[in-house]
Amino acid sequence: MKTKPKSIVLLFLTAIIWGFAFVAQKVGAQYVGAFTFNGIRFALGSLSLFPVIMLFEKEKINKEKFRKTAIAGTICGIVLFIASTLQQMGVEITNSAGKSGFITGLYTVFVPIAAFLFMKKKTNILTWIGAVLAVGGLYLLCMTGEESVGIGDLVLLIGTVFWTVHILAIDKFMLDGIGPLRFSQFQFAVCAILSIICALIFEDISFTAIRSALLPILYGGFMSVGVAYTCQVLGQKDADPTFAAIVLSTESVFGAIGGVILAGETMTVSAYIGCVLIFTGIVLSQLKLNKKSA
Repeated sequence: MKTKPKSIVLLFLTAIIWGFAFVAQKVGAQYVGAFTFNGIRFALGSLSLFPVIMLFEKEKINKEKFRKTAIAGTICGIVLFIASTLQQMGVEITNSAGKSGFITGLYTVFVPIAAFLFMKKKTNILTWIGAVLAVGGLYLLCMTGEESVGIGDLVLLIGTVFWTVHILAIDKFMLDGIGPLRFSQFQFAVCAILSIICALIFEDISFTAIRSALLPILYGGFMSVGVAYTCQVLGQKDADPTFAAIVLSTESVFGAIGGVILAGETMTVSAYIGCVLIFTGIVLSQLKLNKKSA
């Protein structure tokens, strides 16, 4: 499939919005806890999909399809809750949008490997080369001086494992023919509810703090979830799947760029080399060998 110019623009816009969302998460973490931030963020994201659903999924769904959507949305919403919580906590601990973006971006390497190991889906040598490069890059990115891999790095890495599970679960449920937008709204709502419940139990919710973090929360809810998800759906509609995956994986690059421009972050030379290796690994993992090359 030849990718249309409109799709290229939409996919890059999605990657940019997602990348800069790491900066919003970093700023938001200075004022509110992970549960509060995600609870409000995903609630706004769920609400923002109402007009999108009215536009792209107007048809009514029968009871069976609604049941499947509810089950899939609940399961994926729980996984999303775990993944997003670990990611937000990792961003808070590392205090780095760039590092968080690159470690999270490893899911694009983990997905094909996990699909091969647990779902017996075919892979190729480029995926494994990409994985090796990504692991080497992760080492350089996380190891600074004589320090070992920090708690924040581990939290982000575990979160990446759950992002991998989340993607594979979505891949499985989409085979049931459920509406992708209604499904997304359902899982965002489940994630929001679980996050708010945990915030009420484990965090001291301050409206003053929420007001201070309002701009990052609004960006995370409306832009990162609502706008970016819509751009992704429209962009992938007329795009080659491999090309789309590669473009979307650049969110880690834009996360690092956003961290430097908006948050004044700096990294060591070895960390920059690590970023290059991770990004190279991500791209390689998405490429496919044609039969002649294989």
